[in-house]
Amino acid sequence: MHKPILFLCAPLVAGAALAQFPPPDDATPFVSVPAPVFVLDHVRVIDGTGAPARDDQAIVVAQGRIGFVGPAASAPVPAGAQRMDLHGYTVIPGLVGMHNHLYYTDSAAVQSAGGSIGEPGLFVAEIPYTAPRLYLAAGVTTMRTTGSLEPYTDLKVKNRIDAGKMPGPDIDATAPYLEGAPTLFAQMHELTGPDDAVRLVDYWAAEGMTSYKAYMNITRDELGAAIRAAHAHHLRLTGHLCSVTWPEAIALGIDDFEHGPVFTDSEFVADKKPDVCPARLSASWMKQEIAGPQVQALIQNLVSHHVAVTSTLPVFESSVPGRPRLEQRTLDAMSAESAQSYLTLRARVPLDSPVGALMRKEMDFEVAFAKAAGLLLAGPDPTGNGGVLPGFGDQREIELLVEAGFTPEQAIQIGTQNGAVFLGRQDRIGTIEAGKQADMVLIKGDPSKKIDEIENVETVFKNGVGYDSKKLIESVRGQVGIR
Repeated sequence: MHKPILFLCAPLVAGAALAQFPPPDDATPFVSVPAPVFVLDHVRVIDGTGAPARDDQAIVVAQGRIGFVGPAASAPVPAGAQRMDLHGYTVIPGLVGMHNHLYYTDSAAVQSAGGSIGEPGLFVAEIPYTAPRLYLAAGVTTMRTTGSLEPYTDLKVKNRIDAGKMPGPDIDATAPYLEGAPTLFAQMHELTGPDDAVRLVDYWAAEGMTSYKAYMNITRDELGAAIRAAHAHHLRLTGHLCSVTWPEAIALGIDDFEHGPVFTDSEFVADKKPDVCPARLSASWMKQEIAGPQVQALIQNLVSHHVAVTSTLPVFESSVPGRPRLEQRTLDAMSAESAQSYLTLRARVPLDSPVGALMRKEMDFEVAFAKAAGLLLAGPDPTGNGGVLPGFGDQREIELLVEAGFTPEQAIQIGTQNGAVFLGRQDRIGTIEAGKQADMVLIKGDPSKKIDEIENVETVFKNGVGYDSKKLIESVRGQVGIR
């Protein structure tokens, strides 16, 4: 009779004992450059402004700040500084991921095996241990979660990283999705009206969330109320929309759109009903020319209202037949179940899928939007069929921006400086400049000549502390999808 009571008490006693001895800092084993003052010498610099790469440069860092960037021959080397000779290496700013998550579609193939999702809807796994490590390992030093399914977990991860207890990027934490009915996802609340939208915005602002995301089935009244409430807290709201068209959302004051219009803007659907997400949305974009008057009017509408657009090309590439190429590092990081789910869904992509042509159109839109002075942001959206992983997907996004038509330096600017500008942190991060926070990525090779060398990350500096990329990746081997 008493054994269950003793069993239940045992964890409490153990917990009390552990509280007297705090757990070790999980970030420490991955630190490879702990020196408070160091010099990256004879390195190539891509500074994040879109300017051409500069060879034979030196970067002097002291107490987490960049003190000097310039020709190696004229670098003021402080006494006692750790000096690293880095011929053949490139430094770029830390990536600012603007469509990132701490969750992952680990078992989508199993959940959709019967051709539909059963009640209560698609369930997505939180990966608070593996995701932050992979993001940091790939060079992401700042990220926006862009929609939360386990909000208190996301906030705890952010707080533990801020306290130096976990390795990971600085996090702009996005509140739970502002979604209408019906939603596909088991973990999403369905709004009941504008008052409900305001209630949620206010509640999550008080809990510490710093941004918001509207989702596919929200109504115009709910969206407008949420935007006004977010702005009252001096916070921003982005949207992955469908029921509300892009022009309608622009008029309501939205700050950003996710994924680009080809997959989310329903304005060209012939029989579009108000506040209803139509079927075959993307088919309406197949008839549109990017240089045509209607799309050009949309671009000018976005630019004149200072609305950003977040490119998420990797999540669309995963539905293109034969793409992307299978990477061993991706499969190695996944749990066995996650890898099986991914490979199953990848095999289900029809050979005649139109997504390849639609992705090319989306790429053309993004190039045109940026040329018109639009603020283009970048992020991978690690969802879809599970082939887009945290961090690795951020690197792939930069590569796909180059495929879209940007120079490597421009693509890196989109993935660094532009995100910092949107977040209002451009005075601290986003470029490699004297006086800024030492958030940098050390890459073996020259991504300005061969963009896929952006994957050859060796050290990621966050606040001037260098982390070993390979050790971070190895620490999550076989675990993505289960923790």
